[in-house]
Formats: sequence, structure tokens, C-alpha cells
Amino acid sequence: MAAPAADHAYDLVLRGGTVFDGSGAPGVVADVGVRDGRIAALGRGLAAGAEEIDARGRIVTPGFVDIHTHYDGQATWGERMTPSSGHGVTTVVMGNCGVGFAPCRPEDHDRLIRLMEGVEDIPFPVLTEGLPWSWESFPDYLDVLAGRAFDVDIAAQLPHAALRVYVMGERGANREPATAADIAAMAALARRAVEAGALGFSTSRTLNHRTSDGQPTPTLTAGEDELTGIAMGLAAAGRGVLQVVSDFFPDGATELAMLRRIVERSGRPLSFSLVQSPKAPEGWKAMLAGLSAAVDAGLPMKAQVCGRPVGVLFGLQLTLNPFSQNPVFAELKDMPLADKVAALSDPSFRARLLAHDADAKGPFAGSALRAWDNLFPMDDEPDYEPTADRTVAAIAAREGRDPAVVALDALLANDGRGMLYHPFLNYADGSLDPSFAMLSHRDTVPGLSDGGAHVGMICDGSFPTSNLIHWTRDRTRGPRLALETMIARQTRDTAQAVGLFDRGLIAPGYRADLNVIDYEGLKLEAPKVAYDLPAGGRRLVQRAHGYVATIVGGVVTQRDGEPTGVLPGRLVRGAQAAPLAMAAE
Repeated sequence: MAAPAADHAYDLVLRGGTVFDGSGAPGVVADVGVRDGRIAALGRGLAAGAEEIDARGRIVTPGFVDIHTHYDGQATWGERMTPSSGHGVTTVVMGNCGVGFAPCRPEDHDRLIRLMEGVEDIPFPVLTEGLPWSWESFPDYLDVLAGRAFDVDIAAQLPHAALRVYVMGERGANREPATAADIAAMAALARRAVEAGALGFSTSRTLNHRTSDGQPTPTLTAGEDELTGIAMGLAAAGRGVLQVVSDFFPDGATELAMLRRIVERSGRPLSFSLVQSPKAPEGWKAMLAGLSAAVDAGLPMKAQVCGRPVGVLFGLQLTLNPFSQNPVFAELKDMPLADKVAALSDPSFRARLLAHDADAKGPFAGSALRAWDNLFPMDDEPDYEPTADRTVAAIAAREGRDPAVVALDALLANDGRGMLYHPFLNYADGSLDPSFAMLSHRDTVPGLSDGGAHVGMICDGSFPTSNLIHWTRDRTRGPRLALETMIARQTRDTAQAVGLFDRGLIAPGYRADLNVIDYEGLKLEAPKVAYDLPAGGRRLVQRAHGYVATIVGGVVTQRDGEPTGVLPGRLVRGAQAAPLAMAAE
């Protein structure tokens, strides 16, 4: 940013807001002065700025740091990292879950696309048209990103699946054990990647992650020797974090013990995804206990948790709905939405659809697609802690209707844009009490939004907004969190968890990544479908109201929920040191 004019002390002043500085301290009314992309001063009655924002009656927070996204493709063709940038997020970390697009040989392009298509529900045509493939190595990929501008800052991690296939070829894709030579090669490439600016390394060990052809992710059964060897590559560079997603089922203790040994050997910080699974509803408690024991032993480990259910959305425009497996519904597959609505509103077609569906004995009968007691019609203002009386089953019982009819009518609402919400993780007990316990734990950080991924089924890039709304203001079914606590959790705490010590706090010298928020007016709309991906691809988006301004590096990128068109965001290469404080004004 250019130096402020001679008659202005600051480039930008946020005037008179209640400042929550990200430290966990209560808010105080103050001005925030910005100069050269940094916080220059904090206090009452600051001198004039070349630009000023009236923040009176609003809260001022650091920009949110989302450490679990999948913008690896979007960042190569797009400039706006939506939906995240519309939810107060000013820094995203991508390359999670072991999937991404570098390193990659030309002959493996389709392989990595099919992996991302299956794991993260990003359609093959979108990736085929959108990805420029102007790289092979991971440092090359970073160089491509470094030449682009965004509405947020972006940090990237080295994905294990791409690395494994690059080194081992077909053997790696087929999950064969890595040899000592394979491990040495992967470790050397991992070291080079973090030296070039990768924030860390990620891997997946869950059966939920499969290619679009149904094959498990190449990293599913990677041995401890392989994971340790790669971690030692980061250790040799003296930098980089480790990120892991695992089923932790049926033996979470053994898996956690392995992760602990990897951290002990390498000394590198590690985070893993933690949710409540309906397969083992109490398992998260044991995982937290084991994590605390590791932290008490001096190991830098965290769990990434989320503040609402991980839930799939079903709809006529989306990847799935309760009638997806019905051969009568398949007749509508390629029709425009309006034609689908017309057919599904026709009594004769409905009767044929519902009659066939009632007799269905296929592989999905009784599955999540038709779990009427755990499907909720999505309201205009979503409720992410819905009660059992609002399920399709409960509505059907009250109204004396077939649950399939209730579900179909819900999908037909709003001209066929209605959606059903199926919470499948963090909601085994029908409440978010487990999420509250996980969010409140000293050894966790908020994450798992998956911004940029699951474009036809999940819309969780709005986690930062719903965390503020639900946990600090609107929850009625249990305890809440203090506003200053939740702000600190998704600013300072997430930033420091991945080594970004230059942001997440409002203090002199820190990056001027900021939000001005109408806290009382903050709300979420229901998710909607947009067709704005390459090749006209579809994705779920979710709009928030209440963000008066979002500022990245001292530049206003959003005003009242609308982009300003300025793109100050850049690639962040590696960990960032805490700044030296500027002289107080």
C-alpha cells in the first residue's frame, strides 16, 4: 500500500468499534490505525486516516484463519476464494487430507483429478477445464500461485497422495508398501517443498476418501515407516506442520500412539481431525484424553474440531437426494430443474415414483438417503442444532403422511431448490454437546470447513460465521462460549497452530487482516446452488449478512457482503514469525 498522504497519519482507521483483539480478552472500545498493511496503533482518538470506517456499535476482530480448506484447484483458476472470503476469512490453508495437484507428472493428471473428484466431490469436467497444469513439482506449483492475486491470503500443504504417486507410480496408487528408497525420495521431496514455502504435509487414513472409481486413497495404508520418513524430511528442513485425517476406528488408541511417535521422532507439530462418529459415539473422549497426555508430555499436537454437525445436503440440483437410486427418478436425470419440478408435481409421475420407491430393495434402502428420522428440511435461516420433532419422520407422523411424500415436497419447495439436511457426524446424540466439549478443550482448534470442496453435497465454508452466531449468541439447548473466546479460537489459535505468528491478533506490527461485524445482525442464509465453476460446474454457496467490512493486508476486500474487486491476497510461503511491535502512536 502506498504511504498515507501527508495530512493523514494512517492509510485506514477503524473508528470507535468494540475491539476483540484475538487474545481472548474482552472487547474494548478503541480505534484501529493501519499503515502499510500492518496494525500501526490501537487506542482512543487516533489521528485521521486516508480512509475511515465508522465501526461504532460494531465489533472489530482479526480476520479469521481457516486452516482446513481445499482451494488447491480454485486458486489456480479463480481469484475469489468463495465461500470462505464472504465469511470473514482472510487466510486459508489448503492441501489438507492428503489430496492436491502437485507434484504430478503429465501422465498422472487424470489420476489426481479422479482422486479429488471422489474425495472432495469436485466434478471431473470442472477440474479438467479449470486446472492449467503449468507445473510438475511442488515448488513449481507454488510459483504458479505466487504469480496470482486473491481476495485472501493462501498457504499450501504438500499432499501425500500426489507425492506417493509421483514417487511410486502405479505401486503408490495401488497402496503397495513403500520401500526404503521410496521413503527416502518422498522425504527429500517433502524437505524441498517446505523449503520452497509449503506450510506442511498432509495425509489421509480414512476409508471415506475414495477416487471417483471407488478405489481407496493411495495413502490409506501407508506404514509408520513411510509417515515417519516424510516427517523427518520436514525435520531436516526445520519447518513445516503435519495434518492427518483418520477413521480412528476401531482402534483409535493404536492410531493415536503412532501419531505421537511420529511427533516424538520428528519434532514437527501435528494436528488431526476429530469428530463424534455414530459408530463410536464416545470415542472422541478417549481421543481427547490421549491427546492431552501427549501435550502434557511436551508434544506439539492439536485436534481440529468443528462447531456444528458435518452434514450432507440433499436436493434436486445436488449430487444426491432420497430418490437418487430410484429408476423412475433416473428418467429425469438430464432434465433442467424446471422440467424436473413439473414432472415431480404431476400426480401420475409422483404416484409411479413413490410406488416404486416404496418397494425398493436396493443397496441404499435404509441408508442415509432415506433415514427419515435424521433428515431435516433446510430453513431459510439454517438451524444447525435441530430438534428431533423437525425431522421428516416427525413431520410425517404429525401430519399423517408418508415420509417419502414429506421429503419430496421439501425438495420441491422454492421452485425445486429446497434441500434436506442430514447431519452424520457430531450429532449422534441429537445435540451439539460433544462439539461444545471439543471446541472448549485446551488442545483443539476450530477447523474442518472444507471450503472449496464437496461442492454438490456439503457447504461448511460458513463454519466461522456459524461459530459466532450459534456458540456466542443464539444457542438455546446448552452452554455457550464467550464471544472473546470464540474469536480467539478462530484467529490467533488457528494461525499459531500452523505457524502463522504474524496474524490473528490486533496489535501493533501484526498484519492488518480485520473484520468489522454487525454482531447483532449477523446471520446465515440457507445454502444455494451456483453454476460458476469452470465448464459451468455447479457448487453450493452460502451467503452471510452482517460483515460490514473485511480487510486483507490493510485493504478492504468486502463491504456489506459484497466484494470490492481489490485483490491484495497472496501466497504465504511457509511459517511466519511474530512481528516486532511498532512504536505506539
